[in-house]
Amino acid sequence: MKDALFGGVNAAALTAMKPDFSPDLDRFAGHCKWLLANGCNGLGILGTTGEANSFGFDERKEILEGILARGVPASVLMPGTGCASLTDTVELTKHAKAQGCRGVLVLPPFYYKGPSDDGLFAWFSEVVNRVGGGIAIYLYHFPQQSAVPFSLDLIGRLLKAFPGVIKGVKDSSGDYANMKAMIDHFAKDGFEVYSGSDEFVQRILADGGAGCITAASNVNARFGQVVYQKRTGAEADAAQAVLNATRKAATAVPLIPGLREIIARATGHDGWRTIRPPHLPLSAEQGQKAWEAMQAAGALPLPGLGMKAAAE
Repeated sequence: MKDALFGGVNAAALTAMKPDFSPDLDRFAGHCKWLLANGCNGLGILGTTGEANSFGFDERKEILEGILARGVPASVLMPGTGCASLTDTVELTKHAKAQGCRGVLVLPPFYYKGPSDDGLFAWFSEVVNRVGGGIAIYLYHFPQQSAVPFSLDLIGRLLKAFPGVIKGVKDSSGDYANMKAMIDHFAKDGFEVYSGSDEFVQRILADGGAGCITAASNVNARFGQVVYQKRTGAEADAAQAVLNATRKAATAVPLIPGLREIIARATGHDGWRTIRPPHLPLSAEQGQKAWEAMQAAGALPLPGLGMKAAAE
């Protein structure tokens, strides 16, 4: 897909924290800059991997403002702004717009289960009308986590009602048939479909999707960029094989603490292991398993992070 606002490889970035669980803005901004220098076209911040719903309303504003103040460009950021509350979703989206972000990733209202398409349409209509345009809205389809999926009918209604505002979707369902159906139905209208799963990057690009927004891009983005640039051929195929292997390695242990463990060992900063409850850091045994799996996948060492632990 040409001219996609976030076309390419986007990391669902981990959020650095201090021992008291407050945001570590210096470390987070540094990580964002490293990602952009090592294969990422853009960054999905404050999503599932970034533990957005473990942060409060003011903290989420602080995190976005903090990394912008430290030199991370707003144009590459897609903050997650979806909350169970309509008011909070609107205000966080307005805030992202005011900071210069081009798009936001919006979960459906996820507390009440089984809402109708009419109810979801009404909720998103309120979001769009209250925000007032000026920023692209990307739908976050992650039914395993939210328990509130986006149907094709609902997406079609939203696109018809709000052309150019409802801009795309991140599909973290792992169901490639669903991603392909969204491409087939809506890509002709400029709707950008992003895979939340690394194993589909090459496939979704070939079928007319826009790219990926993935957790494992915290460690494998340079391989994703090869796939994005080359698309086909031996080099792209080899890079896709690494993406497949790193995704498998990342999910061999609990995903978010596992990725934190990898970055902690790669940087030598134990603070990366800090994670807000109810998540917990990995045990020593799990941490070693995660590290060895990522080594076997071919993602390590990570360029520019020193790799203090590489010889351990």
